[in-house]
Amino acid sequence: VALQSINLRGLKYPINVVPLHDCVPLVVEEGGSGPTKPLPKSAEAVVIGGGSLGCQTVYHLAKMGMTNVVLLERDRLTAGTTWHTAGLLWQLRPSDVEVELLAHTRQVISHDLEQETGLETGWIQNGGLFIASNKQRLDEYKRLMSLGKVYGIESHVLSPAETKDLYPLMNVDDLYGTLYVPKDGTMDPAGTCTTLSRAATARGATVIENCPVTGIQVSTDDMGVKRVKAVETFHGTIQTPVVVNCAGVWAAKLGEMAGVKVPLVAMHHAYVVTERIEGIQNMPNVRDHDASVYLRLQGDALSVGGYEQNPVFWDKVSDKFAFSLFDLDWDVFMQHIEGAINRVPALEQTGIKSTVCGPESFTADHKPLMGEAPEVRGFFLGCGFNSAGMMLGGGCGRELAHWIIHGRPEKDMYGYDIRRFHHSLTDNNKWIRERSHESYAKNYSVVFPFDEPLASRNMRTDPFHKVLTEQGCVFQERHGWERPGWFNQDGAAPVLDYDWYGAYDISKNQNYKYNELLGKEYTFDYPPHHHIKNECLSCRHGVSVFNMSYFGKFYLTGPDAKKAADWLFSADVNKIPGSTVYTCMLNKRGGSEADLTVSRLEAGAANLPLAPEANGDAYYLAIGGGVAEHNWNHIKTVLQDEGLNCQLTDYSEDMGMISIQGPKSREVLQEILDTDLSNEAFPFSTHKVCNAVGHKVRAMRLSFVGELGWELHIPKDSCLPVYQAVMAAGAKHSIINAGYRAIDSLSIEKGYRHWHADLRPDDTPLEAGLAFTCKMKSTIPFLGRASLEKQKAEGLRRRIVCFTIDEKVPMFGLEAIFRNGVPVGHLRRSDYGFFIDKQIGYGYIRNPDGGVVNADFIKSGKFTLERMGVVYEAKPHLKSPFDPSNNRVKGIYPDNYHNVYKANAQ
Repeated sequence: VALQSINLRGLKYPINVVPLHDCVPLVVEEGGSGPTKPLPKSAEAVVIGGGSLGCQTVYHLAKMGMTNVVLLERDRLTAGTTWHTAGLLWQLRPSDVEVELLAHTRQVISHDLEQETGLETGWIQNGGLFIASNKQRLDEYKRLMSLGKVYGIESHVLSPAETKDLYPLMNVDDLYGTLYVPKDGTMDPAGTCTTLSRAATARGATVIENCPVTGIQVSTDDMGVKRVKAVETFHGTIQTPVVVNCAGVWAAKLGEMAGVKVPLVAMHHAYVVTERIEGIQNMPNVRDHDASVYLRLQGDALSVGGYEQNPVFWDKVSDKFAFSLFDLDWDVFMQHIEGAINRVPALEQTGIKSTVCGPESFTADHKPLMGEAPEVRGFFLGCGFNSAGMMLGGGCGRELAHWIIHGRPEKDMYGYDIRRFHHSLTDNNKWIRERSHESYAKNYSVVFPFDEPLASRNMRTDPFHKVLTEQGCVFQERHGWERPGWFNQDGAAPVLDYDWYGAYDISKNQNYKYNELLGKEYTFDYPPHHHIKNECLSCRHGVSVFNMSYFGKFYLTGPDAKKAADWLFSADVNKIPGSTVYTCMLNKRGGSEADLTVSRLEAGAANLPLAPEANGDAYYLAIGGGVAEHNWNHIKTVLQDEGLNCQLTDYSEDMGMISIQGPKSREVLQEILDTDLSNEAFPFSTHKVCNAVGHKVRAMRLSFVGELGWELHIPKDSCLPVYQAVMAAGAKHSIINAGYRAIDSLSIEKGYRHWHADLRPDDTPLEAGLAFTCKMKSTIPFLGRASLEKQKAEGLRRRIVCFTIDEKVPMFGLEAIFRNGVPVGHLRRSDYGFFIDKQIGYGYIRNPDGGVVNADFIKSGKFTLERMGVVYEAKPHLKSPFDPSNNRVKGIYPDNYHNVYKANAQ
């Protein structure tokens, strides 16, 4: 079918192309031949789209026991984008979750389906070879190799000569080395989807082809919540509470039917298939990232494709496009041919048998869109897979099925969850288009730890943005916000409008200081740390100011607010008004959906934005800005599920927030605040509204860096006057601005957790060392409590451990952890601690025997960390190596502390 669908009319053949014949794409008219099976009147779930994700999802739903599930495909299975996919499967990725997802896909394709159905899926295990043309690229591959050891994935770093022995047709003259993964392979889209369909129907699912969806019915319940009601087609309506959007390129149109935003774009994505190449049989698939090209073994030929910086957008997505292709734009594609010929010179004398240029969907961060849509309950996304739908399909299909049946996935899927994007961005066409282009163009770029996007910046800025830019702030982008990363001492480095990397005849930004500064950070060695070190040590010894305005700032009020707070928050937040509590929010399995601070407010009249109107209980929630949308939706979902009468209001854009931290913070703030800041009058974990140089602010005594300090939550019109007063009062104490790179270092030194790094939805507070955030000694029920009680009774099978190493070796996370030579986990997060002058890492370890991980297990083991294939001795810590007694946050410093610091500085 693929060859018959190729349209070669009008092509110019710059190399030896053997055209097949002209043909018209196969198009099935809406309702033309009718559905292949009668439609049921109702279903537990309806999956829409019969490609890789749709087939994997319906298979896993049926396997988990949901048998009354229907898959609707408007044409034939795979007819949209799946049929022409390359079908490559690489096991190693720079993400532990993705490694696990890929492993499940491989298990399903290579083993499970054949066992269940007796049918072969077309899986070919020919191996994978990653090409490195420079040291940085090989370092990236060595990181993957070390992570692979934790998961038992065999891989080998090869020299150019060893690579030549493995792949004799390859040019290795310009190679630095390669990474060979013997058990990578190739999937067959048609064979896989057919087998998945058979296995699903054998378990009771219904797969219906030739049945286009024409509408989604949505109802509004008594609480005003929109919910999926039914799916409409030309041939009947299916009543259902769940719709799963697996429509690929067409997912945005399907979302519109239900009033759901699906932020993806369609682009042309192409490969060519060569004539026969003597000696290519049984060779591994190749990814030459630096040439932005892949070479897929196809029998005795190769498929050649890649990612270019000037992809062609498909702006007018057609519904009448089945088993269809576009004409290949050779001007765009030739760069891949040149890269392929350089790597396998035999290609220069080889003809092109066919071209395959089809549509694929791409997203703003090159990650899929999954999970329940914020706009409509019961409407799930499984789309936007950026040409990786076959590779990720098995793992993501299982997680999506678990999401639908149990309310949440098993793994940490936040990186794919639609709620990772702020709602103001998901229908912003400029943001979607620019970001998706950049992600496509950078798909084969080295994944560095401190990478920042250049596209669609300055979407959300706070009142401090201009003044901090002038002071040399190098911003990071999170959730659309510009937040301070670190401060450059050589003047302003503003973020400029996106230049599309010079594509589409757009001039590239010249003398782009911000981009140049980022480039110096892109390394697997220590980046230029002098600026971070200065910010960190100023905080430890004097005073620093952190702009944290991007934080989410929500109010929880209403008749059931106390009941909601008890159920939502793992800690007891119902202390006296004026108290602030650090807490987690959990899911049913006890996994940590969020960490945040909750401040109990006085009842009274509104004084917005600093205080809402509250006749009864009211709470102020301060949440990391990068995950505010996720938190908002988690809270709203729980309130809806429990039927609680509450109001959740968002004042994130109405207030700024600065945090003044360090031994000198009290002296600075006492000059500008009209309230007593002594320990007795203003203890740790309390808050109050006070005046700051004539402006009302909410001051909170908290710290995310392990020092004496306060946060000031400030109405936006008052932000600059208050900030200027702080800086003026702090001048005699050498106050400086500091950014989030310093927070990363300071917080890991103190042992504070970062959500979605060392605290995720698949980690419980008990495993994360946060048992103190759980009101287990009370009798108050809370979401996830039963799971925690069970885990506590059975003992922890995994837990987080702090490691330090004496050698000055940069680590960034994903490094393998060994106990007595056996892999037991990997680092989730790592950074340098400038006060203790050591590299610090946190990771979860397990007992390889499946037993309990307790203090004795940790103390009795000899631990090492593997970084890029090199092993380093590591010291485990049960408590933070920095200020384990928490004296500093209480304002307790040695009497001669400042004198000692000054003497050392001199």
